[in-house]
Amino acid sequence: MKVVVLFTLAHQAADSKPPMLDSKQRRLPVWVIAMTLQPETSATKAQLYDRDFYLWLQETTQLLRNGEFDKLDIENLVEEIESMGRGDKHAVESTLEVILMHLLKYKYQPDQRSNSWRFTLLEHRNRLFKAFRDSPSLKAHFAQTFTENYRQARKLAAAETGLPIATFPTDSPFTPEQALDEDYLPE
Repeated sequence: MKVVVLFTLAHQAADSKPPMLDSKQRRLPVWVIAMTLQPETSATKAQLYDRDFYLWLQETTQLLRNGEFDKLDIENLVEEIESMGRGDKHAVESTLEVILMHLLKYKYQPDQRSNSWRFTLLEHRNRLFKAFRDSPSLKAHFAQTFTENYRQARKLAAAETGLPIATFPTDSPFTPEQALDEDYLPE
């Protein structure tokens, strides 16, 4: 515990004694105002993170803006930043799976084609366009996971259509460029 004297309300002569507790009142004289400070521990910071995430975000943002890096909850901040990156990658994968599933349905169920399917393709391609515009490095992740996402989309298409999974090719009949091309529809 640390006591910090903020300021005095009256000047004392140079030969004055330091303030003492008044024996009857058990308090410092009025002319000294002091404040007791508890050092902030990382446990306190972590408790805020667990208790009120939004407030933790606001306080962390303010500390960063003020350059008060020594007061940051580094452990949780690093975790949140890593989580954001993982979330962006998962969003790309999920969006790609929806596109590939709809392309499969469009190709292998021509009698079921609808404006809803075309809208879904356009909407999800637009999501990827925005993701790549804001974070161009995500396009590399898109390319790296294309084959894996096609495999998942193939399973989803079989489950949604009721068609045997063998109906859909093991390897993607679509290129990554076709998946992103808002004008491409398989025939």
